[in-house]
Amino acid sequence: MTIRLLIVDDQELIRTGLRLILETQEDFEVVGEAADGREALARAEEVRPDVVLLDIRMPRMDGVETTARLTADGLTPPPRVLILTTFDLDEYVFGALRAGAAGFLLKDASRERLIEAIRVLHAGDALLSPSVTRRLVEAFARRVVPPTPPGLLNTLTPREREVLVLVARGLSNTEIAGRLVVTEATVKSHLSAVLAKLGLRDRVQAVVLAYENGVVVAGEPA
Repeated sequence: MTIRLLIVDDQELIRTGLRLILETQEDFEVVGEAADGREALARAEEVRPDVVLLDIRMPRMDGVETTARLTADGLTPPPRVLILTTFDLDEYVFGALRAGAAGFLLKDASRERLIEAIRVLHAGDALLSPSVTRRLVEAFARRVVPPTPPGLLNTLTPREREVLVLVARGLSNTEIAGRLVVTEATVKSHLSAVLAKLGLRDRVQAVVLAYENGVVVAGEPA
């Protein structure tokens, strides 16, 4: 299966470099480029990418608004958005995750990590690097006044809530299975139930919701 890619960055050299890297993979096809968010929306409508590699800081329309529009503007199926950022503690990134990005990657990541990230997102998973993601979410969760926990949280079973907490702490499915002494398939089942009950798209949005609603408090031990 060919993975169709759209590269969005306001620096032409970055776009060219990414294209050269991505086109070495037989299962990747770069179907378009864009220099800002508005152009990205038009190109996405035209070429229907599977994954959008999106810069977070751009003129005219930043990565946060672009992400929200890409994931909610009626493209079927909606593309998976991979945020590319220079800063691992960039406030824009937290907004983009809330807006529907499936993951983020630092621009100094290795070629292999970039290629892996694209395949992970295309497979339907969220890209969560536990150490970086935890620092990012905890840093900006402190700046947000948690809203009143929605009634939907009360629909979770105790075990589903436990899984949500461990996901928010950055544990992988394998690590959660070991912690709870269950199979990885059971963890996946619980996580699917959490996402369905809370109306979330993926693991990333579950992490953001957990911090915003006080299910997990920044700074608490895992």
